[in-house]
Amino acid sequence: MSWLVTGGAGYIGSHVVRAFRQAGSPVVVLDSLTSGHADFVPADVPFVRGSILDGDLVRHTLVEHEVTGVVHLAGFKYAGVSVTRPLLTYQQNVTGTATLLEQMQSAGVDQMVFSSSAATYGTPDVDLVTEATPTSPESPYGQSKLIGEWLLADQERAAGLRHTSLRYFNVVGSATPELYDSSPHNLFPVVLGLLAAGGTPKINGDDYPTPDGTCVRDYLHVADLADSHLAAARALEAGRPLEPVYNLGSGDGVSVRQIMTAIAEVTGVDFEPEVAPRRSGDPARIVASGELAARDLGWRMTHSLADMVASAWEAQQRHDGR
Repeated sequence: MSWLVTGGAGYIGSHVVRAFRQAGSPVVVLDSLTSGHADFVPADVPFVRGSILDGDLVRHTLVEHEVTGVVHLAGFKYAGVSVTRPLLTYQQNVTGTATLLEQMQSAGVDQMVFSSSAATYGTPDVDLVTEATPTSPESPYGQSKLIGEWLLADQERAAGLRHTSLRYFNVVGSATPELYDSSPHNLFPVVLGLLAAGGTPKINGDDYPTPDGTCVRDYLHVADLADSHLAAARALEAGRPLEPVYNLGSGDGVSVRQIMTAIAEVTGVDFEPEVAPRRSGDPARIVASGELAARDLGWRMTHSLADMVASAWEAQQRHDGR
């Protein structure tokens, strides 16, 4: 009896695996290592290298490891790149999810926690995003995540799938220095990487209608996020009713300028970020309410901004061998 974590060798997936292991819940990892790292998977966790597009492999993994539920994080995750590679995005995120669901039904596995995204909302015109905020994705990535949610809902009606989807925003930090964010597009690894190399980070626009003129976003510590996946899986196992979708948000957010200030204070690297022009399409503020997730999943943010920066910096330094 175990849970399968697809994409379990990735940054977020490996933290989900860690949360399950700490709770004493057996897990198995399926990951193609396209963007994941084999050394993120603990030696005592069964690891299957392969794609969710390989239906035979998926079904064999489900049966061999007596899987009872799936935390689904595998997929193509770069929203900006998805605009120029839509077919790859839909193949990995839509066809892959459909293949996974098909093999789950064949193997009698009827529980799924789906890693969705704030990208399903596009650019919302509200100060605080809730689950009732209309979805309007602006990239193939965001669209593919929304379609994934639809697939789960349709499979619930057709085959009794029990599921929930977690929509989250900017995931940062590290629960242990061995696990780091290797994305070439995310703010923290980009900024910390620049500082480690002696470069100067940039702020894209400081004339937004926000308290300090820079964009405001939700930043979540990856350990808190991982705990929410475990809580959702436990709720499904217990047969508790869950909403189809939950936002994981702070309710207030922090600005890019605040991030830069915290990074300078925590790392001890004295720098003044360059101010570049706005990027097209960047909204001034995207912040989500986590009230529903707090009610049903015990969601809460247990890490401060300083915690997020310090843990990310330590992981970055460990990775760079410093």
